[in-house]
Amino acid sequence: MKLKRVILSLAAVTLALGIGGSMVHANADTTDTTSDTSSSATSGSTVQTKALSKAYVVYGAGLASEDKDAVASALGVKSNYSALTATGSDYAQYLNSAGTTDASMISSVALAPADPGTGVKVNIAKYNGSNNITEVTSQQYAMVATMAGVKDVIITVTADKSVSGESALTGVYKALAADGLTLNAENTQAANGVLDATQPAIDHNNNDKKYPGKLMSAVGSVSSDLAKQRQNGDDLATKADIEEMLEKALAKQGIDAKTNQTQITNIAIALSKVQQAPVSTSKTYVNNVTNVANNLANSIGDKMANVKDFANSADAKKAENFLVQIWHQVVSFFQGLFN
Repeated sequence: MKLKRVILSLAAVTLALGIGGSMVHANADTTDTTSDTSSSATSGSTVQTKALSKAYVVYGAGLASEDKDAVASALGVKSNYSALTATGSDYAQYLNSAGTTDASMISSVALAPADPGTGVKVNIAKYNGSNNITEVTSQQYAMVATMAGVKDVIITVTADKSVSGESALTGVYKALAADGLTLNAENTQAANGVLDATQPAIDHNNNDKKYPGKLMSAVGSVSSDLAKQRQNGDDLATKADIEEMLEKALAKQGIDAKTNQTQITNIAIALSKVQQAPVSTSKTYVNNVTNVANNLANSIGDKMANVKDFANSADAKKAENFLVQIWHQVVSFFQGLFN
């Protein structure tokens, strides 16, 4: 009877360790001209289906080798990060835009696994004291990556010279592919359309630090509603429908007067493409985009993530070590019964 209780206890601890382990671990830059090609979606996952297994750093192919160490330092890269290079061919693959050269891939990114439910959080890191990402904001990166199907990662972006920052997401998608998950190209292309569509509105309101977070929160909430509509089997929303939904979302955020009709129309067209993309068929996407939209509503500045958000943070390591210690104690006790 005593042995039976020990076996049951061991099974319970094993289950707890399995759950604990999953909680610890689950958690083109405008310097050259490009030309569009015809759209052709490739197969891939609708949304990220597994946690990032480790950290990555993806350097832009246009980064000079002598500047890599300084960029790595700015990104907070550690010795356990796997290094990759984002090329013009990668940009064409993930964003369906041919003609981008390796030399125009300037911005670099680091990806780290985040705790479950964290969503996508983005920090733009200064290089030698300067923010060289001149256009794309942390809030744009976070929402667009989520629309592409990314979840629970922390992205850090930097560049050694002033660039728009458009190529950085290519590195994100390449790192996920290296980790065993290739996102659907139709999703990544539709998401990038949202990046392009929101840029003029953000540029126009560059004196309002709250605007990017509020705009991307509104965009995310509309995308969530559009995905629910598609999943309910209803007809896809028209451009006029989406414009009306977006206007209400902007008003809720208090920025409707700061967003003109042309900007609203262009964002609505981009959101329509996201609704038609495979990502909008996923209930997981609805949860992810709603979570990130809520996070963005009050997000200001270049830093979204803190140390506590990282799955490889000190707290997470401490929890992992504690579970390992319990396991060793139980195994030793169990083995002692037969000695």
